[in-house]
Amino acid sequence: MVKISLVVITFNEEKNIRRCLESAVDVADEILVVDSVSTDQTVAIAESLGARIILQPFLGYVEQKRFAIEQAAHPYVLSLDADEVLSEQLRQSILQAKAHWTHDCYYMNRLSNIGDQWIRHGGWYPDRKMRLFDRTQFAVEGINPHDKLVPVKGARSTHLKGDILHYTNDSIESRVQTINRFSTLAAKAFYERGKRGSWLRLLFKPFFRFFVEYVLRRGFLDGFYGFVIAITSAQYVFLREAKLREKTKR
Repeated sequence: MVKISLVVITFNEEKNIRRCLESAVDVADEILVVDSVSTDQTVAIAESLGARIILQPFLGYVEQKRFAIEQAAHPYVLSLDADEVLSEQLRQSILQAKAHWTHDCYYMNRLSNIGDQWIRHGGWYPDRKMRLFDRTQFAVEGINPHDKLVPVKGARSTHLKGDILHYTNDSIESRVQTINRFSTLAAKAFYERGKRGSWLRLLFKPFFRFFVEYVLRRGFLDGFYGFVIAITSAQYVFLREAKLREKTKR
């Protein structure tokens, strides 16, 4: 049986961290929390659940995730965000993988909610993520604020049954706040990579995002919140492109 390190990065996650760690406590042989110097009770709660704490001022989502995984005590890592929880079915699947490790990287679906509704269509599900892996066989990629864990070339991958339950936004207001913050980070990351804003991207990319999520990926089947998600996803793209255009003009 392999030993697994659960790795979580945090900043002011006192409302989420207990739920996250408790869902994986019997899966992990180590709980590692890399905290960006929280000002709430995040660290105290994590320590009460046996977590090892490393304080690290925030480096960026991609960079912080990479740093955290490098600090794990065991070569096999389960990476979760603080607002994520293992479903019971996924927890059992991970225990089986732990007892009979056959692949380098394990994918799983992520099921997210907004308000009191779980979203099963649009761009939000199945939202396939690679979160359990041999850390010699993966890479952290993506553009801030969206990190992405991917297998290296030649790594053996498979898919586990069960969902990561993602408590993403408890209201429309919190989703709008997230979109504003993330669009700022994304515009900055795009600009630093040499991308420049244009009227063409500003006019057409938001509409295309809405059409894909609401029509092609059947977001309309999630009712009111399906429409809200598609509209705010388009809003995110619009704000990202507008902020990138602003940086370009400056």
